[in-house]
Amino acid sequence: MDNGATGSRHSTRVEQAYQHCMKLARSHYENFPTASRLIHPRLRPAVAAIYAFARAADDIADEGSDAADKRLKQLDAWETLLDRCLTEDVAHPVFLALGDAIRRHDLPVSALRDLLVAFRMDVSIHAYATIEELLFYCRHSANPVGRLMLALHGVNAPEALAASDALCTALQLTNFWQDLSRDIPGGRCYLPEAWLAEAGVSRKALMKGEGGADAAIAPALARAVDYTRALFEQARPLPGMLPFRLRLQVAATWHGGRRVLEATARLPDPLRQRPTLGTGAWMLLAPRVLLEALLPARPAREARA
Repeated sequence: MDNGATGSRHSTRVEQAYQHCMKLARSHYENFPTASRLIHPRLRPAVAAIYAFARAADDIADEGSDAADKRLKQLDAWETLLDRCLTEDVAHPVFLALGDAIRRHDLPVSALRDLLVAFRMDVSIHAYATIEELLFYCRHSANPVGRLMLALHGVNAPEALAASDALCTALQLTNFWQDLSRDIPGGRCYLPEAWLAEAGVSRKALMKGEGGADAAIAPALARAVDYTRALFEQARPLPGMLPFRLRLQVAATWHGGRRVLEATARLPDPLRQRPTLGTGAWMLLAPRVLLEALLPARPAREARA
Protein backbone atom coordinates (compact mmCIF):
# COMPACT_ATOMS: atom_id res chain seq x y z
CA MET A 1 0.00 0.00 0.00
CA ASP A 2 1.26 3.48 -0.85
CA ASN A 3 1.42 5.18 2.55
CA GLY A 4 2.01 8.51 0.87
CA ALA A 5 -1.19 8.22 -1.14
CA THR A 6 -3.11 7.04 1.94
CA GLY A 7 -1.83 10.00 3.94
CA SER A 8 -2.75 12.37 1.14
CA ARG A 9 -6.29 11.02 0.97
CA HIS A 10 -6.62 11.35 4.74
CA SER A 11 -5.39 14.95 4.62
CA THR A 12 -7.90 15.71 1.88
CA ARG A 13 -10.75 14.21 3.91
CA VAL A 14 -9.77 16.24 6.98
CA GLU A 15 -9.52 19.41 4.91
CA GLN A 16 -12.97 18.75 3.43
CA ALA A 17 -14.32 18.18 6.95
CA TYR A 18 -12.95 21.55 8.05
CA GLN A 19 -14.49 23.18 4.99
CA HIS A 20 -17.85 21.65 5.94
CA CYS A 21 -17.55 23.19 9.43
CA MET A 22 -16.54 26.58 8.02
CA LYS A 23 -19.53 26.56 5.69
CA LEU A 24 -21.83 25.70 8.57
CA ALA A 25 -20.39 28.47 10.72
CA ARG A 26 -20.75 31.08 7.99
CA SER A 27 -24.35 30.09 7.33
CA HIS A 28 -25.49 31.05 10.83
CA TYR A 29 -25.95 34.57 12.11
CA GLU A 30 -24.60 34.09 15.64
CA ASN A 31 -21.67 36.23 16.64
CA PHE A 32 -19.40 33.24 17.11
CA PRO A 33 -15.65 33.92 17.03
CA THR A 34 -15.13 32.03 13.76
CA ALA A 35 -16.80 34.96 11.98
CA SER A 36 -14.15 37.33 13.30
CA ARG A 37 -11.24 38.47 11.16
CA LEU A 38 -9.37 38.92 14.42
CA ILE A 39 -8.93 35.17 14.79
CA HIS A 40 -5.61 34.11 13.27
CA PRO A 41 -6.20 32.29 9.96
CA ARG A 42 -4.43 29.15 11.18
CA LEU A 43 -6.90 28.89 14.09
CA ARG A 44 -10.12 29.55 12.19
CA PRO A 45 -10.64 25.93 11.04
CA ALA A 46 -10.40 24.68 14.64
CA VAL A 47 -12.82 27.36 15.84
CA ALA A 48 -15.22 26.35 13.07
CA ALA A 49 -15.01 22.70 14.17
CA ILE A 50 -15.83 23.69 17.77
CA TYR A 51 -18.70 25.84 16.51
CA ALA A 52 -20.11 23.07 14.31
CA PHE A 53 -20.03 20.64 17.24
CA ALA A 54 -21.84 23.09 19.53
CA ARG A 55 -24.27 24.37 16.89
CA ALA A 56 -25.51 20.90 15.99
CA ALA A 57 -25.90 19.91 19.64
CA ASP A 58 -27.78 23.13 20.36
CA ASP A 59 -30.13 22.42 17.47
CA ILE A 60 -30.81 18.95 18.90
CA ALA A 61 -31.64 20.47 22.28
CA ASP A 62 -33.73 23.45 21.22
CA GLU A 63 -35.23 22.88 17.79
CA GLY A 64 -37.73 20.51 16.29
CA SER A 65 -40.72 18.74 17.77
CA ASP A 66 -39.06 15.57 19.06
CA ALA A 67 -39.95 14.50 22.59
CA ALA A 68 -37.47 15.33 25.33
CA ASP A 69 -36.35 11.74 25.82
CA LYS A 70 -35.54 11.39 22.13
CA ARG A 71 -33.51 14.60 22.10
CA LEU A 72 -31.58 13.42 25.15
CA LYS A 73 -30.77 10.16 23.38
CA GLN A 74 -29.59 12.14 20.36
CA LEU A 75 -27.28 14.15 22.62
CA ASP A 76 -25.99 10.89 24.09
CA ALA A 77 -25.20 9.74 20.56
CA TRP A 78 -23.43 13.06 19.92
CA GLU A 79 -21.25 12.47 22.99
CA THR A 80 -20.48 8.94 21.81
CA LEU A 81 -19.13 10.42 18.58
CA LEU A 82 -17.05 12.84 20.65
CA ASP A 83 -15.56 9.89 22.56
CA ARG A 84 -14.77 8.05 19.34
CA CYS A 85 -13.13 11.00 17.62
CA LEU A 86 -10.50 11.11 20.36
CA THR A 87 -8.99 7.81 19.23
CA GLU A 88 -10.17 7.25 15.66
CA ASP A 89 -11.25 9.00 12.50
CA VAL A 90 -15.04 9.34 12.55
CA ALA A 91 -16.82 9.47 9.20
CA HIS A 92 -18.99 12.37 10.35
CA PRO A 93 -17.31 15.54 9.03
CA VAL A 94 -17.83 17.52 12.25
CA PHE A 95 -16.07 14.89 14.32
CA LEU A 96 -13.38 14.22 11.76
CA ALA A 97 -12.47 17.92 11.94
CA LEU A 98 -13.00 18.18 15.69
CA GLY A 99 -10.81 15.15 16.44
CA ASP A 100 -8.03 16.67 14.36
CA ALA A 101 -8.44 20.04 16.12
CA ILE A 102 -8.33 18.41 19.57
CA ARG A 103 -5.07 16.62 18.77
CA ARG A 104 -3.49 19.51 16.89
CA HIS A 105 -4.23 22.16 19.56
CA ASP A 106 -4.46 20.03 22.70
CA LEU A 107 -8.01 21.22 23.34
CA PRO A 108 -9.60 20.43 26.72
CA VAL A 109 -12.15 17.72 25.98
CA SER A 110 -13.75 18.41 29.37
CA ALA A 111 -14.94 21.77 28.00
CA LEU A 112 -16.69 20.04 25.09
CA ARG A 113 -18.34 17.59 27.50
CA ASP A 114 -19.47 20.52 29.66
CA LEU A 115 -21.28 22.02 26.67
CA LEU A 116 -23.26 18.80 26.31
CA VAL A 117 -24.26 19.00 29.99
CA ALA A 118 -25.75 22.43 29.29
CA PHE A 119 -27.56 21.26 26.17
CA ARG A 120 -29.13 18.42 28.17
CA MET A 121 -30.26 20.99 30.72
CA ASP A 122 -31.85 23.04 27.92
CA VAL A 123 -34.05 20.07 27.04
CA SER A 124 -35.75 19.79 30.42
CA ILE A 125 -34.96 22.82 32.61
CA HIS A 126 -36.73 26.08 31.79
CA ALA A 127 -36.35 27.95 35.09
CA TYR A 128 -33.85 28.20 37.95
CA ALA A 129 -34.61 28.44 41.64
CA THR A 130 -31.40 30.20 42.72
CA ILE A 131 -28.50 32.13 41.26
CA GLU A 132 -26.24 29.19 42.18
CA GLU A 133 -28.27 26.90 39.91
CA LEU A 134 -28.07 29.44 37.10
CA LEU A 135 -24.30 29.80 37.57
CA PHE A 136 -23.98 26.02 37.30
CA TYR A 137 -25.69 26.26 33.93
CA CYS A 138 -23.39 29.10 32.82
CA ARG A 139 -20.34 27.11 33.88
CA HIS A 140 -21.36 24.51 31.33
CA SER A 141 -23.00 26.60 28.62
CA ALA A 142 -20.75 29.68 28.39
CA ASN A 143 -17.46 29.23 30.21
CA PRO A 144 -16.29 26.28 28.08
CA VAL A 145 -16.26 28.47 24.96
CA GLY A 146 -13.86 30.91 26.60
CA ARG A 147 -11.63 28.12 27.85
CA LEU A 148 -11.49 26.54 24.41
CA MET A 149 -10.51 29.87 22.86
CA LEU A 150 -7.77 30.36 25.45
CA ALA A 151 -6.47 26.84 24.80
CA LEU A 152 -6.30 27.54 21.07
CA HIS A 153 -4.08 30.53 21.84
CA GLY A 154 -1.89 28.66 24.31
CA VAL A 155 -3.19 30.62 27.33
CA ASN A 156 -3.61 28.46 30.43
CA ALA A 157 -2.70 30.63 33.44
CA PRO A 158 -5.23 30.16 36.28
CA GLU A 159 -5.80 33.93 36.51
CA ALA A 160 -6.69 34.08 32.81
CA LEU A 161 -9.03 31.10 33.09
CA ALA A 162 -10.83 32.66 36.07
CA ALA A 163 -11.21 36.01 34.30
CA SER A 164 -12.44 34.26 31.16
CA ASP A 165 -15.04 32.36 33.19
CA ALA A 166 -16.25 35.63 34.72
CA LEU A 167 -16.56 37.26 31.30
CA CYS A 168 -18.35 34.32 29.71
CA THR A 169 -20.81 34.07 32.59
CA ALA A 170 -21.40 37.83 32.48
CA LEU A 171 -22.13 37.65 28.76
CA GLN A 172 -24.48 34.70 29.22
CA LEU A 173 -26.38 36.46 32.00
CA THR A 174 -26.54 39.69 29.98
CA ASN A 175 -28.09 37.71 27.16
CA PHE A 176 -30.69 36.30 29.54
CA TRP A 177 -31.61 39.71 30.95
CA GLN A 178 -31.89 41.36 27.53
CA ASP A 179 -34.06 38.52 26.22
CA LEU A 180 -36.78 38.49 28.88
CA SER A 181 -39.29 39.70 26.29
CA ARG A 182 -38.55 36.62 24.17
CA ASP A 183 -37.84 33.93 26.73
CA ILE A 184 -40.81 34.42 29.04
CA PRO A 185 -43.41 34.16 26.25
CA GLY A 186 -41.48 31.10 25.07
CA GLY A 187 -41.84 29.41 28.46
CA ARG A 188 -38.37 30.12 29.87
CA CYS A 189 -37.48 32.32 32.84
CA TYR A 190 -33.85 32.79 33.84
CA LEU A 191 -34.42 35.30 36.64
CA PRO A 192 -33.85 33.18 39.78
CA GLU A 193 -37.09 32.33 41.51
CA ALA A 194 -35.58 33.31 44.88
CA TRP A 195 -34.94 36.83 43.59
CA LEU A 196 -38.45 37.05 42.18
CA ALA A 197 -39.91 35.89 45.48
CA GLU A 198 -37.98 38.57 47.36
CA ALA A 199 -39.48 41.11 44.94
CA GLY A 200 -42.95 39.80 45.75
CA VAL A 201 -43.75 37.99 42.52
CA SER A 202 -43.90 34.30 41.68
CA ARG A 203 -42.47 32.82 38.53
CA LYS A 204 -45.88 31.38 37.64
CA ALA A 205 -47.50 34.81 37.90
CA LEU A 206 -44.77 36.27 35.73
CA MET A 207 -45.11 33.56 33.10
CA LYS A 208 -48.90 34.03 33.03
CA GLY A 209 -48.62 37.82 32.80
CA GLU A 210 -50.81 38.31 35.83
CA GLY A 211 -51.53 41.84 36.98
CA GLY A 212 -48.70 43.60 38.74
CA ALA A 213 -46.06 41.07 37.80
CA ASP A 214 -44.45 43.37 35.25
CA ALA A 215 -43.75 46.15 37.72
CA ALA A 216 -42.76 43.75 40.47
CA ILE A 217 -39.80 42.31 38.57
CA ALA A 218 -37.94 45.65 38.63
CA PRO A 219 -36.07 44.89 41.89
CA ALA A 220 -35.16 41.40 40.69
CA LEU A 221 -33.85 42.70 37.37
CA ALA A 222 -31.91 45.48 39.11
CA ARG A 223 -30.30 42.86 41.33
CA ALA A 224 -29.49 40.75 38.27
CA VAL A 225 -27.85 43.71 36.54
CA ASP A 226 -25.76 44.56 39.62
CA TYR A 227 -24.64 40.94 39.93
CA THR A 228 -23.62 40.87 36.29
CA ARG A 229 -21.76 44.18 36.52
CA ALA A 230 -19.61 42.65 39.25
CA LEU A 231 -18.73 39.74 36.97
CA PHE A 232 -17.71 42.11 34.20
CA GLU A 233 -15.39 43.84 36.68
CA GLN A 234 -13.86 40.50 37.64
CA ALA A 235 -13.16 39.94 33.95
CA ARG A 236 -11.65 43.39 33.43
CA PRO A 237 -7.97 42.27 33.57
CA LEU A 238 -8.42 39.54 30.93
CA PRO A 239 -7.45 41.44 27.75
CA GLY A 240 -4.07 42.32 29.25
CA MET A 241 -3.24 38.63 29.61
CA LEU A 242 -3.82 37.76 25.94
CA PRO A 243 -1.98 37.91 22.62
CA PHE A 244 -2.84 40.92 20.48
CA ARG A 245 -5.50 39.51 18.14
CA LEU A 246 -7.40 37.82 20.93
CA ARG A 247 -6.86 40.83 23.21
CA LEU A 248 -8.55 43.08 20.67
CA GLN A 249 -11.51 40.76 20.30
CA VAL A 250 -11.96 40.22 24.04
CA ALA A 251 -11.72 43.95 24.76
CA ALA A 252 -14.43 44.60 22.17
CA THR A 253 -16.54 41.80 23.64
CA TRP A 254 -16.14 43.16 27.18
CA HIS A 255 -17.14 46.71 26.23
CA GLY A 256 -19.97 45.57 23.97
CA GLY A 257 -21.42 43.23 26.58
CA ARG A 258 -21.24 45.91 29.25
CA ARG A 259 -23.02 48.38 26.96
CA VAL A 260 -25.82 45.88 26.31
CA LEU A 261 -26.17 45.29 30.05
CA GLU A 262 -26.50 49.00 30.77
CA ALA A 263 -28.98 49.44 27.92
CA THR A 264 -31.03 46.58 29.40
CA ALA A 265 -31.02 48.30 32.80
CA ARG A 266 -32.49 51.42 31.21
CA LEU A 267 -35.39 49.67 29.46
CA PRO A 268 -38.74 51.06 30.65
CA ASP A 269 -40.49 47.76 29.90
CA PRO A 270 -38.01 44.85 29.78
CA LEU A 271 -40.78 42.28 29.42
CA ARG A 272 -41.78 43.79 26.10
CA GLN A 273 -38.60 45.43 24.85
CA ARG A 274 -35.04 44.47 24.01
CA PRO A 275 -32.09 46.86 24.08
CA THR A 276 -30.71 48.03 20.75
CA LEU A 277 -27.29 49.51 20.16
CA GLY A 278 -26.97 51.49 16.94
CA THR A 279 -23.89 51.78 14.77
CA GLY A 280 -22.96 55.02 16.53
CA ALA A 281 -22.73 53.30 19.90
CA TRP A 282 -20.40 50.65 18.52
CA MET A 283 -18.27 53.27 16.77
CA LEU A 284 -17.79 55.10 20.06
CA LEU A 285 -16.33 51.92 21.53
CA ALA A 286 -13.71 51.50 18.81
CA PRO A 287 -11.07 54.00 20.06
CA ARG A 288 -11.23 52.66 23.62
CA VAL A 289 -10.97 49.07 22.45
CA LEU A 290 -8.02 49.84 20.19
CA LEU A 291 -6.21 51.74 22.93
CA GLU A 292 -6.60 48.85 25.36
CA ALA A 293 -5.42 46.36 22.77
CA LEU A 294 -2.31 48.42 22.00
CA LEU A 295 -1.21 48.42 25.64
CA PRO A 296 1.50 45.79 26.22
CA ALA A 297 0.28 42.46 27.50
CA ARG A 298 1.24 41.68 31.08
CA PRO A 299 1.82 38.28 32.68
CA ALA A 300 -1.35 36.80 34.13
CA ARG A 301 0.17 36.81 37.61
CA GLU A 302 0.26 40.62 37.48
CA ALA A 303 -3.44 40.95 36.72
CA ARG A 304 -5.43 42.76 39.35
CA ALA A 305 -8.02 40.76 41.29
